[in-house]
Amino acid sequence: MTDQTHHDFQARSPRSQTQRLDRARNPAKLVNDRPQEIFFGVAAITRPDGKIEVGFCAHDGTYSMDFAMHCIEAKRDAAKTLSDFVIMRVKEYQNVRNVKCLGAGISKAAHDISPDLPARMWAELDIPTLEFERNPVEGDIITGEVDVDEEADAMARKCVVMYGPQKQPLLQVGFLNEVSVDAAGHAILCTLEQYRNTVRKTTWDATMHYAERLKKRGIRMAFLNATPQGGGVALMRHALVRLARLLGVEMKWYVPRPKNEVFRITKTNHNILQGVSEPDERLSDDQTEMIKNWIYSTAKREWVRKRGPLAKIEDGGAHILFVDDPQMPDIVPLAKEIEPNRPVLYRSHIQVRADLVDGAPDSPTAEVFNWLYSRIKEADLFIAHPVRDFVPKLVEPQKVAYLPATTDWLDGLNKELRFADSRYYLDIYNAHCLESSQPQLAFPARDYIVQIARFDPSKGIDTVIRSYGELRRKYYKDTPVHQTPQLCIAGHSSIDDPDASAMFDKTMDLIENEYPDLASDISVMRLGPIDQELNVLMSNAKICLQLSTREGFEVKVSEALHKGIPVIVTRAGGIPLQVEDGKSGFLVDTGDYGKVAEYMYELFTDKELYAEMSEYAAAHVSDEVSTVGNMLSWLYLADTMTREGGKKLETNGAWINDLAREGAGIPYEEGEPRLPRHYKT
Repeated sequence: MTDQTHHDFQARSPRSQTQRLDRARNPAKLVNDRPQEIFFGVAAITRPDGKIEVGFCAHDGTYSMDFAMHCIEAKRDAAKTLSDFVIMRVKEYQNVRNVKCLGAGISKAAHDISPDLPARMWAELDIPTLEFERNPVEGDIITGEVDVDEEADAMARKCVVMYGPQKQPLLQVGFLNEVSVDAAGHAILCTLEQYRNTVRKTTWDATMHYAERLKKRGIRMAFLNATPQGGGVALMRHALVRLARLLGVEMKWYVPRPKNEVFRITKTNHNILQGVSEPDERLSDDQTEMIKNWIYSTAKREWVRKRGPLAKIEDGGAHILFVDDPQMPDIVPLAKEIEPNRPVLYRSHIQVRADLVDGAPDSPTAEVFNWLYSRIKEADLFIAHPVRDFVPKLVEPQKVAYLPATTDWLDGLNKELRFADSRYYLDIYNAHCLESSQPQLAFPARDYIVQIARFDPSKGIDTVIRSYGELRRKYYKDTPVHQTPQLCIAGHSSIDDPDASAMFDKTMDLIENEYPDLASDISVMRLGPIDQELNVLMSNAKICLQLSTREGFEVKVSEALHKGIPVIVTRAGGIPLQVEDGKSGFLVDTGDYGKVAEYMYELFTDKELYAEMSEYAAAHVSDEVSTVGNMLSWLYLADTMTREGGKKLETNGAWINDLAREGAGIPYEEGEPRLPRHYKT
């Protein structure tokens, strides 16, 4: 590749600052001098002689601060030549000037030349890259022509306005309350080939089998749930819609308008169904009416109109509906009233205490589930986490199907981060700790243990703290503090979770009252919506805990295993499905903090055991917990149930993934990792 530089970047960091930062770049210490945060604009055009003109613009969030223009010669592969050059120049700019690029705008012309460039920017440099069309008015009003440096400047400015106060692309909820994933499609994070490489060939081939069938038939799918951000449901839907866009299948996602008064009620219902609520909490008739009115206010205003998800199919409505939330049960009868033959599937994504529903008919749990089921009984399927004890006897057996929660190996929570980016997000975490008067992590000087979860009554956070207290007081009582591990408890917030603040306060009270001697080594944080912050906390942890007392599936366990982090988890809900006891982690009974401490000490002191467990964990994660595996199941259901005017599917407790593989004629191969079937708590 030949590079002719027309104009190079001029901005330089002061020599004294560069020298100081070079001295600070030491893997043995945590760098607290965070880089300046900037944005980039990139534009490119192919000249008549075949050479590529490339323009760069660096923007500080207020105004453009630097630019460069190059002309490169692409003798063979123009796409790779351009992407290699842009990656090289942006990486060099960040390293030399100690800056961190938060986002980049790229012109459509540059993306057309190098289709993989945005995905490479995300995967290799941790830069979300947003594509924009060029506006002719920005150049000559008559000709619409503009130089690449000017276009790069426009791309940077367009990128900046897509970001919010959290320094993340703004969440977009648009017309009809449709969640516009990835900044309304501007952000391009992944390619189809990258998704193909996250799973085994059998899983990919089965997924493509159904995708092609649905595309040919023009089937429209719609998901409906309560919130677009926070919690596992939203994370899965963002990834699923992202992949659907790449596959070319029509899949949309809708949420109602938020209402805090209702979220308080639905969160209480959530706790009641899990059996972790206060004894006197009940669901009243007034509250059920309030939930119904909340759902109907959005549905009848937005979703039943022409081309809305609940509209008749002939008016552009969805061919199949997935109601993905116990907060919205009234959608099911409304959808059936409008289009009786349209399949409506209900997904139950929490651990329902079926023992209380079946064995204590006067209990709050039975009351809430009976109310819930009276609304969803018309649904064609009841999809639950793959644990039989999550499904009360009231549910018709022929409608029961199992599907685990999933995660995305390419998103900010899971992708591999460069050393510099890892340092950046650890610095952000420690800065947040400083602002909140919480202890900072001393990594890499000290190891740490992590539990990443919402601050919820069912997450066993008290057991986490007691386990750490037992580890320090019993096993490390004579060890110098700087040679002991720290504890990190962190999680995102969800807009429909009003319990989080109360649980955070209870956590801090426990530490201050019972473990004041360890308080300086326990870092407890509620974090904003920066996925990479949780990623780096998980990736650098020595051990991951998930000590829930009640749990649906908690895919954080699989995320840790995928990174090769040994886990210690409770036998709660669907968690044990993900762990091979003694091979990829350890299983303990809920509340057994003594055993947790014993296993933690064993992992810290037995290096051979740790290495074996880490290697085994990373190699034995099932495709079923990935976005592609999740897509396979939903596409199978959409293809099967929309044929012949709405074919009834009797699942009788089958795993949807198994049905999908059988339907595609691609059975499981010997040795292919699978979650255990027929699990019962």
